[in-house]
Amino acid sequence: MIERFWEKASIQSKLMLAFFVPITIILIMNIYMYTNVNSMIARINEIYDNNVKLNDLAEQLTALNDSMKEYLENKSTNALSAYYKADQEYRDSVETLGESYTGTMAIMQENILNQSDRYLTIVDGTVAAKRGRNVEKYRSGFEEAQIMYADLQNCINSLNNEQFKVNTANYYILLTSLKYMEIVSIIILIVIGVVNIVALFLLTRSMTRPLTELSKAADKVAGGDFNITIVNPEGEDEIGKVSRAFIGMVDSMQLYIARIRESMLRESEMKESELKMQTRMREAELKSLQAQINPHFLFNTLNAGAQLAMMEGADRTTEFIQYMADFFRYNIKSIDKDVSLREELELVDKYIYILNVRFDGEIHYHKNLDENLNDIRVPGMILQPIVENAVNYGIRDIDWEGHINLKTYRVGDLAFISISDNGIGMSSDMIEKILSREGIAANPDKNDSNGIGLGNVIERIRIFTGRDNVMDIISEGEGKGTEFIIKVPMHV
Repeated sequence: MIERFWEKASIQSKLMLAFFVPITIILIMNIYMYTNVNSMIARINEIYDNNVKLNDLAEQLTALNDSMKEYLENKSTNALSAYYKADQEYRDSVETLGESYTGTMAIMQENILNQSDRYLTIVDGTVAAKRGRNVEKYRSGFEEAQIMYADLQNCINSLNNEQFKVNTANYYILLTSLKYMEIVSIIILIVIGVVNIVALFLLTRSMTRPLTELSKAADKVAGGDFNITIVNPEGEDEIGKVSRAFIGMVDSMQLYIARIRESMLRESEMKESELKMQTRMREAELKSLQAQINPHFLFNTLNAGAQLAMMEGADRTTEFIQYMADFFRYNIKSIDKDVSLREELELVDKYIYILNVRFDGEIHYHKNLDENLNDIRVPGMILQPIVENAVNYGIRDIDWEGHINLKTYRVGDLAFISISDNGIGMSSDMIEKILSREGIAANPDKNDSNGIGLGNVIERIRIFTGRDNVMDIISEGEGKGTEFIIKVPMHV
């Protein structure tokens, strides 16, 4: 699939593809690297988050202890407010200390929480004793609070140091991973660059090599040497088209020169045989005139027979002979012209009538027509050969009653003409052969009584409409009949 696209693509498309694909890959790689680097940086920032929290906790503990001292010394409203604020901030920090610690650090964390609860209780009691003027109680509470403060600061610092050690180890691991990713990314970018260079080299070579051969061949032709050999390019781009055109031009020139040489060698012989050629031309003209006279003689003979039958009162014979004359007259005059669908349908009626006279009414013919389609233009002699094929190869030798159905209908901008039979059917291989152009070329249609076969009909419709998809042939299997569906644009 990719190889076929590359062969049919233009040079502009190839160059754009060769440019945009590497750029897109590099862009994706950069986005991937940027995302991963940012993710690692975020993880590195998170590593020391617990240390920051512990530092904040130690600072808030100091602020709480200082605010308590300030109130005990001054016993002012501002000092009391500062104390309550520091107390609340410390309590909030203790609650957000988290539960991410394990092992020894988890025990140290639990110890800090317990000591914090004890310290806060003592500090609250000391402040309350100061407000109640209980000097002995607030002094003993203050001394105990200072001891608890020192122990609590030591515990926080110890946990902070342990956490810092663990975080430092994790930091170096992430830093190593970041460096490893940087190396891998550089390697990938180098590989992409090398692949891109190789691809560009192959692309330019695929374009320059045939151009080089073409240039050398053109130089030889310009020098009068037509004995050149150029490898026929397989691509469908501009270079391939130019190369094939040049090959065709050289072949035509070689053929033309050969013909001139042959003509010069035989010039004297042609002069000697000039009289013979004139005689043959006269014979050809005579045969051509005879070919024109014979159909008219046939029509006149059939008309004379029809008049004779009319005079003798043979009405059915008169009608039969008249239909025969009309059929042959239409056959001759319409083969190379476009006609209305109405005329084609009338010809089929006459043909079925003639067959039923021959075969004693064995052909059962049914029509279902859209009258609005009768005036569209179609090539002449396209329906009768299909009906003849359905009779000869569909229902002629069957053991059941044969039927021919003709239907016209419209779908969108297309007029559909369906001719179906209930005969022996058609194999898929035969359908494919009939619809293919090779089948048309290989089908001389020698067995058709009017000399117009299915291949001829299909090809003339294609030429007339300018479309390839002009006929469908449907057969469900042996003994299930065949349907021919002609598709013609409403306005050609």
